[in-house]
Amino acid sequence: MRYLIWLLRVFLFLILLGFAVKNDGPVVLHYFFGYEWHSSLIVVLLLFFAVGAAFGMLAVLGSLLRQRKELAALKDELRLKNKLAGAADSPK
Repeated sequence: MRYLIWLLRVFLFLILLGFAVKNDGPVVLHYFFGYEWHSSLIVVLLLFFAVGAAFGMLAVLGSLLRQRKELAALKDELRLKNKLAGAADSPK
């Protein structure tokens, strides 16, 4: 199974490398006030993909942190209940 995953990774890398090589044409991005940015298409695609992935991760970060905080509180509550149950069951 491990070899199959590596084979899939190599295949995906070669497909993306071929895509990058075939799409190396120049692109001009026009901004406001006459600003322009000249670059190759693959650089622009990679940049926008990375920015989109970063925004996606930031969007998920809030709920992830809230879930971690809630999980820690529930673990503390369970630990306290187990401690109290153990103290009540112990013979005196």
